[in-house]
Amino acid sequence: MSTAYGVTVDIAMRDGTADAYLAHPDGAGPFPAVLLYMDAFGLRPHLKKMADRLASAGYAVLMPNIFYRHGRAPVIDLPEFVDPAERPELFQQLGPIIRSLTPESTMADADTYLRWLAEWPLARSGPVGVTGYCMGAGLALRTAGTYPDRVAAAAGFHGANLASTAPDSPHLLADRVKAELYFGHADQDRALPPEQIDRLDAALDAAGVHHHCEVYTGAHHGFTQADTAAYDPEAAERHWAALLDLFGRTL
Repeated sequence: MSTAYGVTVDIAMRDGTADAYLAHPDGAGPFPAVLLYMDAFGLRPHLKKMADRLASAGYAVLMPNIFYRHGRAPVIDLPEFVDPAERPELFQQLGPIIRSLTPESTMADADTYLRWLAEWPLARSGPVGVTGYCMGAGLALRTAGTYPDRVAAAAGFHGANLASTAPDSPHLLADRVKAELYFGHADQDRALPPEQIDRLDAALDAAGVHHHCEVYTGAHHGFTQADTAAYDPEAAERHWAALLDLFGRTL
């Protein structure tokens, strides 16, 4: 593990300016590049620590504020420790922001993020890795399917609605994916019930996608997030092992 350096950068987007957190290892590089998609609680100290940990393992990491159309991070006022049961108003605030995201807007943004990484001197040229958490897992899958020649590997953890019956569900892009995929599901997750887990796996199998899906027994939605009530240290470390194994083999 090397020392990681992190800084906030601004990225010119079609619809404004996106603030993003950029982390990279010590050294001249270039390093394998990773696009990290945040969860619904957004860019905050804990997620920056996660980006730093990934960077310290040897990766150049870009983590954009995907809510940039609604302001710079933090878009809403978050407590240091998030317990939705005690703060239900958080999702009342976040709901409209999340629903404002569309596949079209998020994938137009993804194109810009990937182009930015391709031009960043510290990022190695060629396909990148993508990882995402909660709603970010769906964005990771959608990015792999929308830009198959630019994504070598993608992972998602405690993803929400990855394989719903909606006509624009992320799993419907399975036949376009060329990347190797890994998903770590929480078995106590109402946002991804067993039928969606099975539907996702079936779609990836049918498309011949190289993938591995695991269900983390006893884990809840958000198990990787140490600043939330859902945090599960054992499951979080399992996620790190799986993610670093994936990227170590593919990037």
